Amino acid sequence: MNTQYRFWSLILSLLLWAIIPMTASIGLASTALALEYNKEILVEADFSGRDLTDSSFTKANLRQSNFSGANLRGVSFFAANLESANLEGADLTNATLDSARLIKANLTNAILEGAFAASAKFDGAIVDGADFTDILLRQDEEVKLCKLAKGTNPVTGRDTRDTLYCP
Repeated sequence: MNTQYRFWSLILSLLLWAIIPMTASIGLASTALALEYNKEILVEADFSGRDLTDSSFTKANLRQSNFSGANLRGVSFFAANLESANLEGADLTNATLDSARLIKANLTNAILEGAFAASAKFDGAIVDGADFTDILLRQDEEVKLCKLAKGTNPVTGRDTRDTLYCP
């Protein structure tokens, strides 16, 4: 029985090693694995165009990092330093930005729908074409963002000022 078990385990392992690369090469690979970068120092890191769904950057130093065009759906940036980060065209749907520093961050055409951004700081951020639909945001930050808000998001078709409920 033990020999038979080993034989079938070996066969199954060989099959998996043969099938997984084939599925990746024909576009059947599974979604990205969530990664943890908690408390990492990642100044000027390049994450552009990457699928980082559900990853965590809690308390990470991401100053001047590049997340342009990245899939950041469900990502946690809790208390992260995103000062001067490039988030242009990034999808931050349902992301956690609570207590994050987005000072001078480039959020041009970013989607922040359903993001949790209570206590986040957006001083000097570029928000042209950003979609803030259903974002949880402090009132004073919303007022600051309304002074800067303009444009329409090219993906969702929503006006930035409308998504922030600017007067």
